Amino acid sequence: MPDTLARQLPDVAESPWLHRLPPASRFILQGGAAARGAAALVWGVEFSDAPCRAMVHGERATLWLGPDEHLLLDRTGTAGAAVERALGQTLSATPHSLVDVSHRQFALEVSGPRAAAILNGACPLDLDPERFPVGMCTRTVLGKAEIVLWRPRADAFHLEVWRSFAGYVGGLLGEIADQLDPREPTGG
Repeated sequence: MPDTLARQLPDVAESPWLHRLPPASRFILQGGAAARGAAALVWGVEFSDAPCRAMVHGERATLWLGPDEHLLLDRTGTAGAAVERALGQTLSATPHSLVDVSHRQFALEVSGPRAAAILNGACPLDLDPERFPVGMCTRTVLGKAEIVLWRPRADAFHLEVWRSFAGYVGGLLGEIADQLDPREPTGG
């Protein structure tokens, strides 16, 4: 497995409200309650029983993507092969699927007072804090690109984007932000 930290981040024009996040280790875990319970012991982060919720401990997170599917994020980027082996050994007697998707996608952060308005220019979800509160996550679309959207803070959204959509997503977000009137306060 190539070194996670040596990866090049896709070229996305950054701004005060848009930042590429550092490389991370990512795994998709599919499995029932027994698999999630066993994985939590190795991963160090619990799995949410509530739909569309993220659980965080330190630099690791588990994001609920479906009833038996979670995205495991290690934001230090150091989980790699050793954690994958440990998870595989722990889960060997439990029905599951564990796939390293670290090279498939990267992360962006959209933040600031206009973050929700910028995202709503191409995302159909209601990002009002009462409808999409801190800790919520889901698989959705941004324009024509599938993304995973997570709200880790009141003023910030974490987007998991496939690398092949980097230019499209970055350009689309830039166009939307350029069309917003900077004098108008936006909620979210």
